[in-house]
Amino acid sequence: MNLNALDTVETSAKKILAWPFYRQFEQQPPLAQRLLVAASLVTWTTAILAFLYFFINPIVAYGSLASILAGLATGLGALPALFFKEVKQRTLYIMLGGAAGVMLAATAFSLVVPGIQYGNQIWPGKGVLVVAFGMMIGALFLELADRYLPHDHFNGQSSELVSSLRKIWLFIAAITLHNFPEGMAVGVSFGSGDWHNGLAIAFAIGLQNMPEGLAVALPLVGLGYSRKQALLIATLTGLVEPIGGFLGVAAVTVFYPLLPIGMAFAAGAMLFVITDDIIPETQSKGKARSATFAVMVGFVIMMMLDNMLGGTPPTQATAVPVAVDGEWNAKP
Repeated sequence: MNLNALDTVETSAKKILAWPFYRQFEQQPPLAQRLLVAASLVTWTTAILAFLYFFINPIVAYGSLASILAGLATGLGALPALFFKEVKQRTLYIMLGGAAGVMLAATAFSLVVPGIQYGNQIWPGKGVLVVAFGMMIGALFLELADRYLPHDHFNGQSSELVSSLRKIWLFIAAITLHNFPEGMAVGVSFGSGDWHNGLAIAFAIGLQNMPEGLAVALPLVGLGYSRKQALLIATLTGLVEPIGGFLGVAAVTVFYPLLPIGMAFAAGAMLFVITDDIIPETQSKGKARSATFAVMVGFVIMMMLDNMLGGTPPTQATAVPVAVDGEWNAKP
């Protein structure tokens, strides 16, 4: 961030602090301040979701809500930071491994497979090519983001992060960056109109966000941040997901032919995060066999949950879309 940007941020902060409303807020007791902030967030979120539900599209509201809940799981995972300064590295690796397995299964069964089926409905016989193309675009997007936006990967640096403020904030930036396509995956899944896929992806990403939240909060506590500050920062890293969720569900709802490409893009991005960040971190200290088994257990559990949720394949659950007067409608 350059000096001009810092000056702009500082000027904006001073203007906010000068607002009469903020001064009144500052005079309230701490508990009242927290209640006011929580009530404001709940009220605005409810109002926005209600507007989306009644005036835009119920599916957009559902996808946005699911991405919000998945993002908040980051804060839920950071809660142990209120009571502990550190968690055993082996425990964190097992949690990350299980989350990686869950995400792998969700990517395969709730994004790639239905993406191919939807692609075949729109472009007969070419669904797999469309999904392959979309997955590579998703991976390329994160590769370019990794290359041109300054941040650090996990790369086995979790324990060393405590000694470096810069590395911690770069690590937080990496988590925030990768949460965007994850939120998009939730939105795109709901945009398909298949609650089965949407819930499966939201559950998988929410589960994966929990150890990430813990990995963000603990180093901050170790650096001297208050436990509440660490919890707040960890929660905020996950709240970029609703942005991706809203954009994903809105795009595929309005432009139906984007659905298989959107699902493939999200699958490619998630697969990139799993193979480039999460799994290498679980193996960074040598052969972590427990983390390997955690990946397999997570995959099996998600596969079973996906089957028990009872989703119907797109070829049976949805009609073939056709263009009528410039709009995509379902035709039995």
